[in-house]
Amino acid sequence: MSTALDHYCGSTFWNASFLERPDPDLPVCVEQTVLVWVPLCVLWLCSPWHLTALFKRRLSKAHFSRLYICKQVLVSLLFLTAVAGLGVTLGEDYEPSSKRDTDGTNPAVHYTNPLLFAVSWILVMLCQEGVRRKGGAVDSGSLFLFWLLLVVCETFAFQTLLREALGKGEIEDLPRFCLFYISYGLQVLALILSALADIPPEAAESVKKNPEAGAPFLSRITFNWFNSMVVIGYKRPLVQEDLWDLNEEDSTHSICQAFEGVMHWELRKARSRLQTRRGKASQRAEVQQNRLAKGVSQDVLVMEEIDEKRKKNKKKCGGKEPGYPHSWLVPSIAKTFKRALIKSAVFRVLQDLLAFISPQLLKVMISFTQDPSIYVWKGYTCAVLLLLVTILQSMFLQQYSQRCFVLAMQVRAALTAAVYKKALVMSNDARKESTVGETVNLISADAQRFNEVGTFIHLLWSCPLQIILSIVFLWLELGPSVLAGLAVMVLMMPLNGLLAIKSKRFQMKNMIYKDKRLKIMNEILNSIKILKLYAWEPSYEAQVQAIREEELRVMRKFAYLSSVSTFIFSCAPALVSLATFAVFVSVSPDNVLDAEKAFTSISLFNILRFPLAMLPMLISAMVQTAVSKERLEKFLGGNDLDDRAVQHDSSFNTAVSVCDATFAWERDAEPVLKSMSLDIKPGRLVAVVGAVGSGKSSLVSAMLGEMHSLKGYVNIKGSVAYVPQQAWIQNATLRDNILFGSPLEDSRYHRVLDACALRPDLELLPGGDETEIGEKGVNLSGGQKQRVSLARATYSSADIYLLDDPLSAVDSCVGKHLFENVLGPEGLLKDKTRILVTHGISFLPHVDEIVVLVDGRVSEVGSYESLKASGGAFSEFLCTYASEGGNKPQTLQDMPSDTEEVDTVPEGQEPQADCPPEDVVSVTLKRESSLHHSQRNSSIRLRKQGSVRKVKDVPPSKKGQWLIEKETMETGQVKFSVYLQYLRAMGWGYSTMVFVVYFIQNIAFIGQNLWLSDWTNDAVEYNGTYPASVRDMRVGVFGALGVAQGALVFFGTLLLADRAISASRILHSRLLSNVLRAPMVFFDTTPSGRVISRFAKEIFTVDELIPVSFRSWMLNLVEVFGTLFIICLAAPLFTVVAIPLAAVYYFVQRFYVATSRQLRRLDSVSRSPIYSHFSETVSGLSVIRAYGHQERFLRQNEATIDDNLKSVYALITSNRWLAIRLDFLGNLVVFFSALLAVLSRDTLNSGTVGLSISYSLNLTHTLGALVRMTSQLKTNIVAVERISEYAKIEKEAAWITEKHPPEGWPDAGRLRLENYKVRYRPELDLVLHGLTCDIDSTEKIGIVGRTGAGKSSLTNCLFCIIEAAEGRILIDGVDIATLGLHDLRSRLTIIPQDPVLFSGTLRMNLDPFEKFSDEDIWRVLELSHLKEYVGGVQDGLHHEVTEGGENLSVGQRQLLCLARALLRKSRILILDEATAAVDLETDNLIQTTIRREFSHCTVLTIAHRLHTILDSSRVMVLDAGKIVEFDSPSALFQKGGHFYAMAKDAGITSLDSTAL
Repeated sequence: MSTALDHYCGSTFWNASFLERPDPDLPVCVEQTVLVWVPLCVLWLCSPWHLTALFKRRLSKAHFSRLYICKQVLVSLLFLTAVAGLGVTLGEDYEPSSKRDTDGTNPAVHYTNPLLFAVSWILVMLCQEGVRRKGGAVDSGSLFLFWLLLVVCETFAFQTLLREALGKGEIEDLPRFCLFYISYGLQVLALILSALADIPPEAAESVKKNPEAGAPFLSRITFNWFNSMVVIGYKRPLVQEDLWDLNEEDSTHSICQAFEGVMHWELRKARSRLQTRRGKASQRAEVQQNRLAKGVSQDVLVMEEIDEKRKKNKKKCGGKEPGYPHSWLVPSIAKTFKRALIKSAVFRVLQDLLAFISPQLLKVMISFTQDPSIYVWKGYTCAVLLLLVTILQSMFLQQYSQRCFVLAMQVRAALTAAVYKKALVMSNDARKESTVGETVNLISADAQRFNEVGTFIHLLWSCPLQIILSIVFLWLELGPSVLAGLAVMVLMMPLNGLLAIKSKRFQMKNMIYKDKRLKIMNEILNSIKILKLYAWEPSYEAQVQAIREEELRVMRKFAYLSSVSTFIFSCAPALVSLATFAVFVSVSPDNVLDAEKAFTSISLFNILRFPLAMLPMLISAMVQTAVSKERLEKFLGGNDLDDRAVQHDSSFNTAVSVCDATFAWERDAEPVLKSMSLDIKPGRLVAVVGAVGSGKSSLVSAMLGEMHSLKGYVNIKGSVAYVPQQAWIQNATLRDNILFGSPLEDSRYHRVLDACALRPDLELLPGGDETEIGEKGVNLSGGQKQRVSLARATYSSADIYLLDDPLSAVDSCVGKHLFENVLGPEGLLKDKTRILVTHGISFLPHVDEIVVLVDGRVSEVGSYESLKASGGAFSEFLCTYASEGGNKPQTLQDMPSDTEEVDTVPEGQEPQADCPPEDVVSVTLKRESSLHHSQRNSSIRLRKQGSVRKVKDVPPSKKGQWLIEKETMETGQVKFSVYLQYLRAMGWGYSTMVFVVYFIQNIAFIGQNLWLSDWTNDAVEYNGTYPASVRDMRVGVFGALGVAQGALVFFGTLLLADRAISASRILHSRLLSNVLRAPMVFFDTTPSGRVISRFAKEIFTVDELIPVSFRSWMLNLVEVFGTLFIICLAAPLFTVVAIPLAAVYYFVQRFYVATSRQLRRLDSVSRSPIYSHFSETVSGLSVIRAYGHQERFLRQNEATIDDNLKSVYALITSNRWLAIRLDFLGNLVVFFSALLAVLSRDTLNSGTVGLSISYSLNLTHTLGALVRMTSQLKTNIVAVERISEYAKIEKEAAWITEKHPPEGWPDAGRLRLENYKVRYRPELDLVLHGLTCDIDSTEKIGIVGRTGAGKSSLTNCLFCIIEAAEGRILIDGVDIATLGLHDLRSRLTIIPQDPVLFSGTLRMNLDPFEKFSDEDIWRVLELSHLKEYVGGVQDGLHHEVTEGGENLSVGQRQLLCLARALLRKSRILILDEATAAVDLETDNLIQTTIRREFSHCTVLTIAHRLHTILDSSRVMVLDAGKIVEFDSPSALFQKGGHFYAMAKDAGITSLDSTAL
């Protein structure tokens, strides 16, 4: 081979003498062959990628930029130099012999090289054209690498030619000399140009929005394109608008499309596997039964029984077979993201392999210092090689990390979007399984777990690979002694497995408690007003704290287990090296531990430390993810809503056909609607009536396809609009709520506003229809919400309208206006098919047809007159209730059509959020039988006309007023006080102790290494025989120091875990206590998702992330100082280098932390809307599905996730930006410590050199980890900041004060208001304007007034929900402002308008403090007509009420609220429109009980139906926050004022006809 090459070059190919001298050089032949072929090979291998673009059909005309032209011109010139080179050779060989300078012909190399180059330059030009044509490419990484490699290789020839010319004093071969230097210059220029980005003009705009798209190769690998973001972040806090657009492949839409396709396929396979298994199981059962029947021999059966037992035991060990499709999620993720996984795996392998080159170079360095005869240039080469290897290693590591983190982010986005999409199509069976809180947890906790695992998924194979490679190299160093160390490692494995199994159990328990806690928190926040009115906060606080204590108990056990595994793995490296060295020196007296062996082994052990430390973390992370995987598989594998339940066949001549249909809420539940047949013709107005629980709302749900069809079918012809019983309002502008995704048509929009009586509201709302409506519609009254909901349906111009009792939440005159202008025969919808579920009977004469339901069956169908005459169920219904409230059927002429009478409400006063975030279906789910099921949010009436008078002052510029306060976000540095707060919660003494323990551990670590360095010097001292006593002492001390390290780490970790849990407890208690003590106004202006986020994400961070990052930070900090100390000890000169490096470190870190911290905050803030939007969607599911807007909501969800991904992607990149810079500085430390070792080789012993370089090799990793941990700690501590933010919210007055009311107060129940004025917030107008009145003991007062007159404000004042601006309220002579809130609220009784129940037992719902005996509770249940129902359910008083009380009908819930009031038996009772949401039957029961049981009390009733207060002692009429009339009903009726007008509107003509 060598001779052939000698002949080819015409000179010697290789001779060792070239290198064995002080000034080495490479043979010319090597420079002309190997160093030319290597770069050209790279080019030829990479070119096919670029050339493919040339053969594709050109879609668009790519531009010719100046840069492109320059590159092509340069390569053309290089082509010319190659041709010239060939010409020179030909000229020399073929010119006349007389003119030749040389004898004979030129060697072959002079022909082949120019030819090779010429062809390659043509190839380069084609590649550059390919890059230009490729869409979105701004440069080529492979071409840059080719130019770089070429310039580096040609540099050797460059210096050889130069040295030769200088040495001889003349240039022998001038033409080739000139051509070489010209082409070398052109190559350097080409290298520079290839590093620049060629951005086409059409991409310039997108590059501004996303600089990464225009970043050249060099910028991409060093993350330089991110510099501008870091600079902005350093100058000022970043905001969402500063963030760049995502790359197309990182957007949620692209990720989802890819993931869903794979997921559906995998899920289908998993379902078929499940079916097969079930089939086999049932076959097995049948076979066994048959055998028994046929009398199979007893022995066979015994054998089979044993077999079954074995299988059972197997199952016990391996976990139970789940009853849902499983084991499909991980394959789906792997297949979707396989390209990213493969790319990152390649980088990981390269990084892992490079890691093992450094110890070999270290070995060379140590032998260099030991042997003075080795030439100095070898030392320098070794130092440079160390630098190159570490730089390459850093590059590969950062590329690997970037890809892994982005992959993890994509997995989280895919799972979040999949959970959201699933929630949109879930069947009721599946929805019953999980509450809103639990579903939100799937996104916040479980998807996050996958996100965390995604970042280090490759370590599952990389750790074993590193361990194997380390052992192989250690074997080469120390021989079989390594087996001793290996044995130690193997022994640790089962121990770790045991810990992992234990950990999984704790983790599962922990998730259960977390779910429980979040579920109850969700309920508390949704029903906070009720808790305040009943003064029940302490009971619920105690419940949450009890769950939290259980959670912390499990966490403590988990932390102790983690400490044990930390101890094992911190001891591992020390024990492994101890076992190996001890065996090595003991086996044979010839085995002496020298510096070369020891420090090469130590650096290999250091590499081994990482996989060993990662394994326990990997195992526990995989354990936690396995739990999350099961939860996600169960949720995502649940059944979808059966879209075949409703057909859409346009050939039917009816608008709605129900044919012999039987429906149930779940597949296996009792049917709710039985054998129902119904035909509704197009354009008809059909009313559906029936008693409570007859299935009216269920019928609407069945038509929407929300129920499970057991037989028969429903056919709907045309599109559907749906108005639910409880209006669902989005957190968007009023206009967006009405348009609901439809395009704006001005004339139609204004017609709808007028018909739905919303015009006056718009004048009062500060931003007109651009006013933002708060979460769950908090700044609208119940009536307004219902009108917006109706306007949404009306605007949608559907064919069929399903109206679930929309008129019950509005005042009677508004109801008439809506009926006349929207629903009735003359309304906007007169030509549409309308199905109206109603309790009111005043509209029935005007409908085309009435459907009467009894017990889930159609009892009668017909017109009003025919049904009335038939004497069936309908006429009974009429007879029972027609007298109530004088609701005689009216003619349309009697209906007031004057919109001025329609009262509306200004925005901006205190809003309320009482309705739990559940939609009509989940409210009905989980019921044993269908009951009247949708909690109606009737008239949350809070807007006061106080501000109406001033409406003219509102400047017209106030467009788009926002009620929901934008989430506050701290900016700049996390205040030091936040750290102190956390340390204070941990305990000062303990915090200091932890640090001291870690510090001593590090001293032991340094001591062990210095001892080893000293030990290696024995090799020189005891040359030949090694005394056993010295050997034993060396091994003993080395081992003792190693074990001491492990013990100290264990003690420190245990202590830290214990204190971190205490800190968690304190912070959570403080947060909970503050939130519960916040005034109502806080809950109205803060979305519940934002508060829940504090209890979910921030508490999770405090519980699990801060302790880990705090521990890692401390360990890394002491390790960095230890390392620097040792390097400076070995080479004092290093201090000169260390100071500037430290300054650069500090600068880079300062730059980075400012940006990273703010990005982390943006991530937190942009995550809340994902949860809020999700909760909002789940609560409005049936509405979204009815209108068919799932696709639009999916798009909106994708946009919300994308907003979050922008900050996450920037955060990931900022980490890589920092890491690559820190790594580079760390690599310089390695380089300088190696360089100093070369410079001072005569003064240093080999042990010291080994120690300093092996330490510096480790420093890169430690320093990077330290800065990362510092920033992670700073970003995680933001959670403490966000929790403490809620500690600063203004609290309401004290619950208990020093002044207690007298025992038995109020004993008389007298009320006195003295010039009482109230405003909701200091900057707003008064809502009550100086009310003054006296109410005597046992008086029954009715409070009436138009919407927004101040009725509910008055009750809020009695309970001190809002504080007085002036004046006072006296109850039995005691000023209520002087009492503690709980003393006051617990002595008053209210039956609120929304019957809110909590999940828990019935008993807990009635008596959370357990003050009363069971007998008392049964007595009140009897009085409230619930004894029969509660007695009938299995658990009696301990019957479980589901979230929001969904398994009870609204009527039953209202009766339970009555039972609560009866249990309190206080002298003052307030009824806040308590019967507005129930039918007349329940209303009648409640009214009768109240009259009988509260006869000795003072009763204040806020009336919605005037007939309920006509037998009051006096009636208070409020208007615009003033008392305008206050007298007995008869006196007011005769007076003919406000009250008379309202009575007339309600159809009450005389008081006699209405007495009950």
